[in-house]
Amino acid sequence: MTHSFEELQLLFNKELGAYSPAVEPNNLQDPVTYTLGMGGKRLRPVLLLMAAEAFGGKIEHAMPAALAIEIFHNSTLIHDDIMDHADVRRNQPTVHKEWNVNTAILSGDLMIIKASEEISKIDVDKLKDVLKVYNKISTQVCEGQQYDLNFETDDQVTISDYMKMIRLKTSVLLAGALQIGAIIGGASVDNAKNMYCFGENLGLAFQLQDDLLDAFGDLKTFGKKIGGDIVANKKTFLLLKALEIAQGAYRDELTSLINKKDIKEDEKISGVLDIYNSLNIKAITEDFMLQHFNKAFDYLGKIDIPEQNKETLKQIAENLVGRKS
Repeated sequence: MTHSFEELQLLFNKELGAYSPAVEPNNLQDPVTYTLGMGGKRLRPVLLLMAAEAFGGKIEHAMPAALAIEIFHNSTLIHDDIMDHADVRRNQPTVHKEWNVNTAILSGDLMIIKASEEISKIDVDKLKDVLKVYNKISTQVCEGQQYDLNFETDDQVTISDYMKMIRLKTSVLLAGALQIGAIIGGASVDNAKNMYCFGENLGLAFQLQDDLLDAFGDLKTFGKKIGGDIVANKKTFLLLKALEIAQGAYRDELTSLINKKDIKEDEKISGVLDIYNSLNIKAITEDFMLQHFNKAFDYLGKIDIPEQNKETLKQIAENLVGRKS
């Protein structure tokens, strides 16, 4: 018997709710508990469990890896929020706002260590292959974050550069979670690799949807400030595509909005969104996002698992297309 996404979500949340980093002092431990208790879809760990089960693996054998992926992911969010000067995540104050920057850095570091502690609990016969994937994707996430920081002062960033950055920063962790789950479940090398490629393209589409929600979403459901990427001049797919196709007055206005130092945030967001709407940027981004979903489905079709499991994974991917948060 295999579990649904919702059932695995409940099982994982129960396990995560019982987790404690067990360290002192309290103001090092509390931010970890706070972060892990902020909620979220738990997409990466649940997909890891789902992949393991699809190949006949047991949930209890994959749970340490699922915890590791979620703890590591949340450590990157703490550090990311510091670098982005973000005040809110999931409708709650970020760790560096609730405590302070130094405590946030330390608690994020601690979570990286604790994630490694969890991954080491995997059955020894699978541990080497799992660690190879885990260490690679953990490194790539750091590479992606540095590219993202580099882009802040680079005026020559292309859409190709951007896609490389989000693949490293966001997509590989989702892809690696699926591959690790497949390995724990006993998948062949080819099946595990195709599971990775499914996740990689799903992750790219997921990030493109995140870019769309930042510009066109609703604050109550999105959980983060709308237009944050616009205010920060983040080189998202939306902005890069607009700069690529804008001409004449549109290009002049967009360049002016990007370069103005004394403009009010709401005015900047409104002005950029007006240009996006005029250039049909939302529809262009949605089309590009769907291309990656279709690639994901192509790889899913190559994986040798029961059709029921494929259909479940496909439904999860389709739900991500229409998500609001």
